[in-house]
Amino acid sequence: MELETTWHKWKHFLGTMAKTAERIGLSDRTVEDASYHLGEFIARHFDPGNREQRLIKELWDEGNKEERRVLASLITRVAEKSIQDDNDRH
Repeated sequence: MELETTWHKWKHFLGTMAKTAERIGLSDRTVEDASYHLGEFIARHFDPGNREQRLIKELWDEGNKEERRVLASLITRVAEKSIQDDNDRH
């Protein structure tokens, strides 16, 4: 199955979910764990829909569990920052 969406939309979705998790009081570790499990699910069930997703999938496939956790955490932080940057502009 292909995950068809633009990089910006995908990043916005992830950032919104991470910010929502923080607002309802989930710990950073819980958000990181959820990001990791979401990454595992996406890697197994979806084909990348754009260049950025393909790169992330290739990095994911090459990484061991610890490296995948780091990648998931970094992607989540980038997505959260994107949401904050969008909010600051409005």
